[in-house]
Amino acid sequence: MKISGIEVTPCEEVLVLPRSDESNNLVFHAIAVSINDEFDEKCPKPVAPLIQKKGGSYRDTADKEYLAQVGRRAEQKFALMLIRSLAPSHIEWSEVDLDKPTTWTKWEKELKDAGLSQTECNRVANTVMIANSLDESKIKAAREAFLRGQGALLGKSSGQNIEQPST
Repeated sequence: MKISGIEVTPCEEVLVLPRSDESNNLVFHAIAVSINDEFDEKCPKPVAPLIQKKGGSYRDTADKEYLAQVGRRAEQKFALMLIRSLAPSHIEWSEVDLDKPTTWTKWEKELKDAGLSQTECNRVANTVMIANSLDESKIKAAREAFLRGQGALLGKSSGQNIEQPST
């Protein structure tokens, strides 16, 4: 897909974790991903147990097992986003299997077993979250870069020096 002649590509963030031998620095590429359809297919929403009472029935959304299932599902959703987002890093997972949702949450254990510290694992997760988020500072920076480019184009075509509006 193109917008105004520009090929649409996912947002990407790069994290480089230093190692004592610079040639062994670890490079993580995180891209923005859409996983909702895949996730819902592989991990259906849990259903709260039905409680029968005089006068009707209702779903017990305060049930401890139901709440535990909801919590596990949320962890799995983040794990799938992280794994899919890190695909350009070409990580060869040993325990994580995309066809087995119960393995997705093992991503952090695998990184730690490979020698990453907790802080480094946190940085990997933060890089994934940054790649998959859109905040006002990113929008503002993109808008300013766009307007600078427009000003340069306008200035070149008219031979004038165009000042950018202040934001």
